[in-house]
Amino acid sequence: MRKKSSSNKEETALHPPPENFETATAELEQIVAGMETGQMSLEDALSAYKRGVELLQYCQNVLKDSQQQIKILEADMLKHFSPAEHDAP
Repeated sequence: MRKKSSSNKEETALHPPPENFETATAELEQIVAGMETGQMSLEDALSAYKRGVELLQYCQNVLKDSQQQIKILEADMLKHFSPAEHDAP
């Protein structure tokens, strides 16, 4: 009898982490398109769903980290943009 943990390790080996945000979103779009066709077996659909959740979590973490970096860079001093100020010589 196999343990679930060994199955999870096998799935992780089959699905390495994405290279970057763009790769993750592209793969996620492919998964969604494939699932929307309704032609997947239940097992394939479940596997695709699990991968989609992994990719979604990856993307959310990347976005969260990016937002934090922006806050740090701007030192929480976001200023209201006024086009008139930038048009004046």
